[in-house]
Amino acid sequence: MVVEEYRARVQPYLDRLVGPFLTWTPDRLSYLAFGLTALAALASALARWWGPLLFLPVAVLVFFGGLFDVLDGEVARRTKRTSRRGDLVDHVLDRYADVVLLLGLAVSSYADPVLALLALVSLLLTSYMGTQAQALGVGRLYRGLLSRADRLLILALAAFLEFDWSLPWPWAPTAPWSRFHPAGLTFTVLDVALLYFVVAGQRTAIGRARRIYRSLTPPDGAGR
Repeated sequence: MVVEEYRARVQPYLDRLVGPFLTWTPDRLSYLAFGLTALAALASALARWWGPLLFLPVAVLVFFGGLFDVLDGEVARRTKRTSRRGDLVDHVLDRYADVVLLLGLAVSSYADPVLALLALVSLLLTSYMGTQAQALGVGRLYRGLLSRADRLLILALAAFLEFDWSLPWPWAPTAPWSRFHPAGLTFTVLDVALLYFVVAGQRTAIGRARRIYRSLTPPDGAGR
């Protein structure tokens, strides 16, 4: 699942959505995106005591946090307010958003803390490889199995399913795969999403590192 590949298709919708925010500063949108994600992290943590119903607001907050994270760049480009400071603010807040969101899931008791930690490592490595390419003059890398848009969409969907399947809906199976027990292990929907983050994140990070390495010209006479 690579959302970035479909960006051209959704661009007309982004063009409509960005209109009301053209008077905003890009940094203001970046802080709003981070604030919504931080609230999602808090709601995730509180689910430990208040139950899975909180995952509905988590899903909504993660989705809109991701949406405003996209709109800040759109506003910056449309209003010609792109800057290195703005780029720094955006990337710093994105990384903090990743950290607090996965910490919230780790506390929630609906996600394995070890998986949350491994997923966080994979996400940070994925982002690092993208910015490292930019630092080396290769250009910012967004491609791979796990872009930021991918993981926010997956987390929003996983949180919604965790909420939805906690209710006695007719379509909710009596033993949903959000609580299956292979080999004595218990997995939730969020665990499955985090496991995907671990695998896809490592593959994306390694793939980006190889792409960067191949694009760099080796010095004359170098043995590698």
